[in-house]
Amino acid sequence: MEETFLELIEEHQQIIHRVCGIYRDSPEDREDLFQEVVFQLWKAYPAYEARSKFTTWMYRIALNTAMAVFRKKEVAMDLEEDMGRKYGAVGQTSVSENEERLYESLRQLNDAEKAIVSLYLEDYSHREIGEIIGISENYVGVRMNRIKQKLKRILS
Repeated sequence: MEETFLELIEEHQQIIHRVCGIYRDSPEDREDLFQEVVFQLWKAYPAYEARSKFTTWMYRIALNTAMAVFRKKEVAMDLEEDMGRKYGAVGQTSVSENEERLYESLRQLNDAEKAIVSLYLEDYSHREIGEIIGISENYVGVRMNRIKQKLKRILS
């Protein structure tokens, strides 16, 4: 069981990195969150019944963990100071300036918006996003349009 779990984490760790990049701004905080997500996945793994794709289940746990930990711990975000900072999370060396700017913009979204965008960036369909988040497929489309408009305002 442990070997299978570790293989799945290795294969899909980019999901965790993406969630960590959206919810945390410093490399240390991203690494801490990464470890917490893996821990929560390990605790929940025995109950995983494969009714949904592993990545869908993984996303649900990662997003819930990121949001719960985010609420517990106030994270100071000084976006001016963060400009140009390298990604530095476990398994990552750096991201481009454009990616960092995108992450900084995404950090300004609320928890639900971050979750929707994170899944959208992983190419999940509106139906799949709705299943993971717990909203209708149509409402995902509405939320995505609002989020896109909000991101345009933030980036301009």
